[in-house]
Amino acid sequence: MRPARRDPADPGLRRAALATALVFATNGFLLASWVSRLPATRDRLGASVAELGLVLLGPGFGSLLSMPFSGRLCRRYGSRLVVAATTVAASAALVVLAVAPTLAGLGVALFAWGSCYGSWDVAMNVHGSAVEQRAGREWMPRYHACWSVGGIAGAGCGALAASASLPLVLHFTAVALACAALVGVALRSFVEDREPRRAPAPSMRTGDPASGPPEGERSRPLERVPTAVHRPRGDRDPGRARGRARGRVLTGRLLVVGVVTLCATTLEGAAADWLALFLTDERGATASLAAAGYAVFAVAMAGGRFAGTAVAERLGRHGAVRAGGLVSLAGVLLTVLGPGLPTAYLGAALWALGVCLVFPAAVSAGGETPGRPADAIAAVTTIGYGGFLVGPPLIGLLADRVGLGRALLVLLVLAGGITVLAPAVRSRRTQPAAQPAA
Repeated sequence: MRPARRDPADPGLRRAALATALVFATNGFLLASWVSRLPATRDRLGASVAELGLVLLGPGFGSLLSMPFSGRLCRRYGSRLVVAATTVAASAALVVLAVAPTLAGLGVALFAWGSCYGSWDVAMNVHGSAVEQRAGREWMPRYHACWSVGGIAGAGCGALAASASLPLVLHFTAVALACAALVGVALRSFVEDREPRRAPAPSMRTGDPASGPPEGERSRPLERVPTAVHRPRGDRDPGRARGRARGRVLTGRLLVVGVVTLCATTLEGAAADWLALFLTDERGATASLAAAGYAVFAVAMAGGRFAGTAVAERLGRHGAVRAGGLVSLAGVLLTVLGPGLPTAYLGAALWALGVCLVFPAAVSAGGETPGRPADAIAAVTTIGYGGFLVGPPLIGLLADRVGLGRALLVLLVLAGGITVLAPAVRSRRTQPAAQPAA
């Protein structure tokens, strides 16, 4: 049963939206804090690049294994409890990463950390979907924009900690305590999104005392009625039939939404892994100018998501995704084939502006799946993480054969796929005629 829509200006919804944004920002902050201290972690353990790359597969696989089960946990216990538990666990695991004595120990800790982090990601998206549906607004892009801002802040604090030679254990302990405290404050404003327990179907057995004769009368002898007559085939077990109707998560629509998600996260991950290297190798940029190219992409991504609510409500969610596919296609073309470094920067900005709304739109579409929205969001985010994990390495393998520039042109097919499949993320709720500024 879908919760009734309330006025988006409702103070409770406003507080819940801000709390969700804070949890997203904290999630991004924690991840960036870990990534920013990778050089110090490598030096502490004396690991080679290849060895570090191998253990860094741990969090990706941990997330992919835990995320599909997170929707079920949110359905049963509510996203508030799942966010609380996974935040504490991920924060504690971050401290363990600072003291793992060997590469093998680091790999195990990263797998556990990734499992907690992935479940946290699913749970906060489940709550964000619940809040935006009750408000009747497209707020998911802003939540993801806050994640980007948290990542920028975490990277900045990590850079300061590295420049001050702050020991990893002190840095990560401070981050863990801050993240747990911030999420604890935010959870006080979360809305209840736990699925209500269904009342058991009324018993039809003749032995039920409620169906007995009036007091003082004698029951007639019971006749044995064949089960096939007493329970017609179509009504043999109503509860089980309802369970089957609710049991299917991967509907045709959600599979298409998953394909759109996979295309978008591969586009985003390719920029994160290969854009700076492309600018260095193919455009002759210095290391600092190449890093600035990815900074342009990251800032455009965050800015586009902050503007995403207005864009999605004006064009419709599917219209915004369709336009995004075309813009990202133009951005990749301009980046790879355009002349000069300034043109590549412009292409990187368009690349980011095009892809920035697709993943939030896919999460919102999953949250509108009838019956099991939390499980659908878990499926969409799992597919998204799969794109981040698998897509960029495949681009690298292709680049080894045909060159990085030509390999990146494969992304044009993915951008075109987003454009064609955009109707799958069309909103299933009616938008209010006029919305106040939020």
